[in-house]
Amino acid sequence: MAEETVSKSFVLADNDTMISLVGVNNQNLDIIAEAFDVAMTPIGQEIRISGEAHAGSLAYQVLAQLRDLLQMGIRPAGEDVVSATKMAQKGTLDYFVDMYSESLIKDAKGQSIRVKNFGQRQYVNAIKNNAITFGIGPAGTGKTYLAVAMAVAALKAGEVDRLIITRPAVEAGENLGFLPGDLKEKVDPYLRPIYDALHSIIGTEHTARLMERGVIEIAPLAYMRGRTLDASFAILDEAQNTTQAQMKMFLTRLGFNSRMIVNGDVSQIDLPSKRQSGLIQAERILKGVKHIGFAHFSADDVVRNPVVASIIEAYDRAEAPADPDKNKSKE
Repeated sequence: MAEETVSKSFVLADNDTMISLVGVNNQNLDIIAEAFDVAMTPIGQEIRISGEAHAGSLAYQVLAQLRDLLQMGIRPAGEDVVSATKMAQKGTLDYFVDMYSESLIKDAKGQSIRVKNFGQRQYVNAIKNNAITFGIGPAGTGKTYLAVAMAVAALKAGEVDRLIITRPAVEAGENLGFLPGDLKEKVDPYLRPIYDALHSIIGTEHTARLMERGVIEIAPLAYMRGRTLDASFAILDEAQNTTQAQMKMFLTRLGFNSRMIVNGDVSQIDLPSKRQSGLIQAERILKGVKHIGFAHFSADDVVRNPVVASIIEAYDRAEAPADPDKNKSKE
């Protein structure tokens, strides 16, 4: 039986709304069209949708949600469109606009930083309600950026006195011993995502001033040993590359009036043995402990180019363990 097809039109009030909705070179429409396998053609103040009936209906609903964002004064970017299409596919599109009702903090350009999908919302809620929060999932899900945003927000609100951001000195295919400088200088290039997030949120010059005053400290994990972090917001990035001893050492630095975020991707462990990862052990033994929260991200939560999510899914399929019963003969 042939699939039912539909051709419908989405009409906008004016040209400015149309331009904002379709994006540069119609990139927003291209994302929606590819996600639902429909054709989308902008003509004047109208977007014509052609394709399978259910897919066309979902595409129409996504356009309606994006129009609602515009009416709130929020111009949708590519990542917003990707989030909307994924929520439509999951049947959770009704909650899409609600995610934009709260601004976490404004960035250096005065733009509001908001969560982009349900996974990010769960992550932010976990951070608000726990002393220690683990964010576990693939790259591109916004873990590091949101962690820094929440830390800066806590600093601005006077909830903490300083930010401490760290990561283990391990990198895929690299031998840090051959790099020039002391340990901090060796690791600094690998902390670039942290610096980028800080520069985006509070500006390059303000970041430098706060680092000079010791309000923001960015250092290798080895520098954390023997310290107690009172009135601090500490972020451990790339936590999949901590050993079990390092993870225990970091978590037990938690002081009074402090919070911690531990981020990592267990699919990208660079330790000699994945079983040595402190992140994997911590997830196993700390679940259910009060004041410790876990937020898990998947490829569906990636807020980069949609191709990135497809790459992650392809690698997950390729690296999935074989079914032990697959080759057993039937009795």
